[in-house]
Amino acid sequence: MIHFPAQRRGPLSALSLRLAAALGLVLAVVAAVYLGRDGYRDVNEDGLTLLDCFYYAVVSLSTTGYGDITPSAPSARLVNVLFVTPARVLFLIILVGTTLEVLTEQYRTGRRLSRWRRSVKDHVIICGYGTKGRSAVSALVENGLDRSRIVVVERSPAALRQATSAGLVAIEGSATRSSVLIEAHVKNAKSVIIATDSDDASVLVALTVRQLTAGQVRIIAAVREAENAPLLKQSGAHHVIVSSATAGRLLGLSTSAPPLIDVVEDLLTPGQGMALAMRSAERSEVGRSPRELESLVIALVRRGKVVTLSDKAGAVIETGDMLVHVRDDRPQQTSAPA
Repeated sequence: MIHFPAQRRGPLSALSLRLAAALGLVLAVVAAVYLGRDGYRDVNEDGLTLLDCFYYAVVSLSTTGYGDITPSAPSARLVNVLFVTPARVLFLIILVGTTLEVLTEQYRTGRRLSRWRRSVKDHVIICGYGTKGRSAVSALVENGLDRSRIVVVERSPAALRQATSAGLVAIEGSATRSSVLIEAHVKNAKSVIIATDSDDASVLVALTVRQLTAGQVRIIAAVREAENAPLLKQSGAHHVIVSSATAGRLLGLSTSAPPLIDVVEDLLTPGQGMALAMRSAERSEVGRSPRELESLVIALVRRGKVVTLSDKAGAVIETGDMLVHVRDDRPQQTSAPA
């Protein structure tokens, strides 16, 4: 099942408001009839009870009108003309409006689904919307990827609600199932990020994605244990991030070299000061040393492989290289007019 980004007010809340309004009308008519019950006549000639007032209100507002209870006194007829009849019209408007809104919402959802299926392409699929999945989405959005190009695959209803509340399209189901990934249009995806809670599930997802895409879609996966990283690469993952090992290194650095932790956090936290970025080498930069550039270049990406500046191959920039550099990520301050 595909869940689209949450809207400000869903059909259930609108339906609840309409039902509450209809119930309020019924109770208001019951109160008016009960207060003037001496002006009504029923077929038994024994007066109106509270149940009779409810019965009369319901059959009157629904325009059924059996005629077994009728207003006989002028005051009761006046109440029917000035209050019961307008309430009957308003009651019908509520019922018809609710039906039209439900049908319109169903039609709108169907159109939205068909339009999404036609346009989804070069998107990023996030398998798992836990802590790692949410962080991956934040990083993608911060790097300029539109939220409409992110699709979340998740089984947890709570996580699905969080994803749709964040403006993302979410597909309910397990990413280990081919049908769910096909529903996410994995063959047209740009990349798949595997952020499941267990390494076993990550391996199954990687195998399923590779089988469906014949290795044409880039797979990035996170694992808890370093010993499972080779297995994930054999399963089809192009990049594997060992979360436990990375966290352990940071913990060790926090003891031996605390300032390095601040530098790493600064690089990974957007808007704090420094940020890692990557760009294509300009024509004027080809043939020059990366150390000569104004921006701080820390590595090159050449034909899909990382080349460090300490390597002989990284001494000169070549055509087609990508430059990994550190940029100033502080918010731009606009000077106030004098």
